[in-house]
Amino acid sequence: MTFLNFLKYSLFLTLFYTTLGIYTPALAKNDTEKQKIEDFFKDLEIFTTVFSNIKKLYVDDVDNKKLFNYAIKGMVSGLDPHSAYLELKEQKSLLESASGKFGGLGIIIGMKDEAIQVISPIDDTPAFKAGIQAGDLIVKINNKVVRGMTLEDSVELMRGKAGTNIQITIVRKNKKPFVVDIIREIITIISVKGYLLEKNIGYIRISRFQNPTAQLLKQIFNDLVKENNTQLSSLIIDLRNNPGGVLNSAVDVSNLFLDKKGIVVYTKGRIPISNLKFKIKSGDIMQGLPIVVLINEGSASASEIVAGALQDHKRAIIMGTTSFGKGSVQTILESQEGYGLKLTTARYYTPNGRSIQAKGIVPDIELKNINLQNEVEKSIMETKEKDLDGHLEVENYSKEILSTQKQNKTIIKKLEKDYFIHEAKNLLKALTIINNQK
Repeated sequence: MTFLNFLKYSLFLTLFYTTLGIYTPALAKNDTEKQKIEDFFKDLEIFTTVFSNIKKLYVDDVDNKKLFNYAIKGMVSGLDPHSAYLELKEQKSLLESASGKFGGLGIIIGMKDEAIQVISPIDDTPAFKAGIQAGDLIVKINNKVVRGMTLEDSVELMRGKAGTNIQITIVRKNKKPFVVDIIREIITIISVKGYLLEKNIGYIRISRFQNPTAQLLKQIFNDLVKENNTQLSSLIIDLRNNPGGVLNSAVDVSNLFLDKKGIVVYTKGRIPISNLKFKIKSGDIMQGLPIVVLINEGSASASEIVAGALQDHKRAIIMGTTSFGKGSVQTILESQEGYGLKLTTARYYTPNGRSIQAKGIVPDIELKNINLQNEVEKSIMETKEKDLDGHLEVENYSKEILSTQKQNKTIIKKLEKDYFIHEAKNLLKALTIINNQK
């Protein structure tokens, strides 16, 4: 790199940061501001020196665009596990996930200590069937070590053509590392299922929050009421291993069970546009009758919004284990140059002002993860939702999913052997008795 080009890059960076409101020391209003500006230019000098040394001394010639991409990726990924610099293929991958259909394993992941952490497996997916659990650490994908790999790169490796094989090496608490062989499938995320566990007690499982989730939940709830021949006396809402999804969907679901003034959730960031309040729209479909919400360490983001709202408004009893603690808001910023920036811009807060971030929702009643039988999570897995490939258009959701809601005695029996559901049912029966005595 010539000295002239070096100056060009330095000038470019200086002008770039000046447009962000960082001015020369001569314009500083006080000593503190002057010191910050001087520190900035020292850091900029370090950056340009490193850049210059790489261009002159590195064993291979690296083009400028690649170096700048590396610098930007490192800068953004160093902020937090959820911020990312997105190139075109990464944006495509993000859009595929949001659409609810893609080829892969079916897990929601994040970064932890330079390893890939499983936030939760998605119901009915290859990862779920292979026994991948929330909290598992992925240390190798096929023969590639993930240390130093970006989250986006790991997603790219795990996705692929349906029917192809992949090996992932897992580290799990109190176990030696082990390898899991998984066959990729087309992942179709069906967000709501419902069953009548027994007379008057309904069970609704939400596996992910998508745009039509609240509408589907309401329709499935009405289906259960018809099957019960009268209003349900109590309801279990299962948010275990639900990694989240669309914020507005979480707000809409919460509103189905709230009937008072107030807010569902609010966000706070550094700029006014990040400060939002989502108000309650009254209309409790359960008419004030008892609700238990089940959560665990795989319940994240939108799941925690719902659990926190119903807990703060004393509308439901939260049972299970403390949730994941993903309480931050990401905004996608697009550029004409083709790249995107997924940037954390705010934090979520429950109606009572509790921050979800890194804390999670603590259940009202804590349960140990005990299995009454080894079938616990398999019960939901064995419903054949994967057969609904190709029916993911929003206008077709209701018809296709409602066609799967016929009573399945085998599934009900397996759900009854789930310890969390067993305890929730016992609590709801007690609450119903108390309500009837009033």
